[in-house]
Amino acid sequence: MLKSRLLIVEDDAGARLGVRTYLETYGYEIDEVDTCAGALAKLTADVADLVLLDYALPDGTALDLLRQLKLAGIEVPVIVLTGHGSIELAVTAIKEGAEQFLTKPIELASLAVVVDRVIEHQQNSRRVKAAHSRQSGADDMFSGQSAAIRALSRDARAAADCDVPILIEGETGTGKGMLSRWIHAASLRASQSFVDLNCAGLPRELLESELFGHERGAFTGANAAKPGLIEAAHRGTMFLDEIGDTDLAIQPKLLKVVEEKRFRRLGDVGERRVDVRFIAATNKSLAALVDEGRFREDLYYRINTLVMRLPPLRHRKDDILHLAAQLLQQLARDIRRPAMRLEADAEQALVAHSWPGNVRELRNVLERAMLLTSSAVIRRSDLRLGPANARPAQAPSGGTLEDVERQHIQRVLHEEGGSVSRAAQRLGVPRSTLYQKLKAHDARRPPA
Repeated sequence: MLKSRLLIVEDDAGARLGVRTYLETYGYEIDEVDTCAGALAKLTADVADLVLLDYALPDGTALDLLRQLKLAGIEVPVIVLTGHGSIELAVTAIKEGAEQFLTKPIELASLAVVVDRVIEHQQNSRRVKAAHSRQSGADDMFSGQSAAIRALSRDARAAADCDVPILIEGETGTGKGMLSRWIHAASLRASQSFVDLNCAGLPRELLESELFGHERGAFTGANAAKPGLIEAAHRGTMFLDEIGDTDLAIQPKLLKVVEEKRFRRLGDVGERRVDVRFIAATNKSLAALVDEGRFREDLYYRINTLVMRLPPLRHRKDDILHLAAQLLQQLARDIRRPAMRLEADAEQALVAHSWPGNVRELRNVLERAMLLTSSAVIRRSDLRLGPANARPAQAPSGGTLEDVERQHIQRVLHEEGGSVSRAAQRLGVPRSTLYQKLKAHDARRPPA
């Protein structure tokens, strides 16, 4: 199991030694300093799980350090210890951010109990803060009997048992995010944070600030220091979705934190250290992006220590009906509708469909059918997998250039589940240009 790191801030060397020796028997990693300045420098460089802080120090008080930590954007639980406690002082310390205020002398056994409870509370708070996405359905990650899903199950269990970076490859909608959450939940880091970030959804400046955090005054509008998502993932797992879309200027910084577990906030000169397990995902060929000069080769080889490939749904025909039955049960609970079943003609349609949007598309089709069907049975017509959802036909060989362009745009849009953003990336044009072409061709955009 991962050890929690404690920082003891005490100017009495004998007291430090006694507390350190006792708490080390509980499996804690201990760092120690004897001043406020030393504590601030240590916490800036390394993320601690808890601080044991003596009230009176040579260069200030615990209240001074608590204020400095708040200004620096350092979020860490603090237990204040003092030999001259009062209710007024305790209330002030709690208002300034201390978790506990204890009066000396305190029995070491009692101190260990308090430390354990505070760390547990801090871990729970971190998990709640980092819960950006739902984890429903994770237990059904490996539903099915196909050879592809059985192989994936074996690989995922092996990945959960190790702590190396993982790269998950797969088409849009195959469940890369769900697989990453399953690996985290099955790993030794399961009790810690799972933090996810879509690298394709943010511009460079915002992505860098979200990942690494920033100091006060780092840019216009940075009125206070802010920890990044990497710090929120300390001791846990950081999931970087669509890593192939990460800006080239950010990739060297990402390489450093993946390789050395060190990074700098925007506007900061000092490095910080974290303990994070990285899982990356992509629906593109990173090897091809490396050849094109759009992705760093050293970062590619660092994140692909273990590669997992999610099979598209069209390669798992044997699993479609099993998945559909499970999704119908989940949807019935989510939208509070009675359980529904599939007619034979609907089952045949589901198996025959090409599913360019994979499991996500299957869920959307079933959810739409449940919402629009009044009976307890879903028929083929309820699925609406007709011409509007079928794969666009190839342009005739005798068509005009405009016909070929229109058909190609429709095909790419359909394969990307109706996402104009992803279709524009594949076509190599800005989204505004693609919208103009759609308007000019009067092309119907397939439903997402």
